[in-house]
Amino acid sequence: MQSAAQAYRAVAKQVASPRDLEADLLLKAASKLQAVQDSWENGKPKLNDALLYNRKLWTHFMATITEPKNPLPVEIRQNVANLGLFTFQQTFSLLANPRPEPLSSLIGINRQLAAGLRGGA
Repeated sequence: MQSAAQAYRAVAKQVASPRDLEADLLLKAASKLQAVQDSWENGKPKLNDALLYNRKLWTHFMATITEPKNPLPVEIRQNVANLGLFTFQQTFSLLANPRPEPLSSLIGINRQLAAGLRGGA
């Protein structure tokens, strides 16, 4: 399985803005989670892989957003950090008690943030 960081580097080699690249990775993670949710009984074995991919992606975001030299306004950085903490909490909850319904919040967060990065929200 390709890690989120490896995927980020591979996509970053293409000509696109960093915001577009981040949006693409968020949509990829949302897509993996959606596929598991859509076919829960058959997709459930892929839950751990989808959650791991999403968690690695959010770990990268959290590391970036909390860097002292990050140029984003503090309020935006705090909002993204709060989303990251919620994402981690949901992930660990799903690992302990796998259910399809809570995936919706992770999918929604990723899609909304991707839309925001692209200027669509």
